[in-house]
Amino acid sequence: MEEGKIVASVTTDGSSPWFSGHFPDNPILPGIAQLKMVADLIALSGTGGLSMSGLGRIKFRKIVRPGDLLDIQIICGDKKDQYNFKITCGNDDVCSGWMFFTKAQHENTKTTQITNS
Repeated sequence: MEEGKIVASVTTDGSSPWFSGHFPDNPILPGIAQLKMVADLIALSGTGGLSMSGLGRIKFRKIVRPGDLLDIQIICGDKKDQYNFKITCGNDDVCSGWMFFTKAQHENTKTTQITNS
């Protein structure tokens, strides 16, 4: 990890639950799984105490299949807690966009249980 930059390579595992149901006999990695990989890398980068608050300019350009090797590059944006990311597979762009984070609030919150009668 360089200053302000996170890079990782991930091989998609065909036995991952993410491929379950997407789609029978034609498995693809859902876009939400790609975004989760990026968010997890940012969380693991040591910035700590952040909670994702938004997404911007998300583009999905290539279908990801089991066994594909993905390269993920994340760069801290000009604004604090803003990250620009790009996922590639070989020379092809897979997914790109912005993720926005805020400091996580650790307040005592009251939960309400709802039951059906």
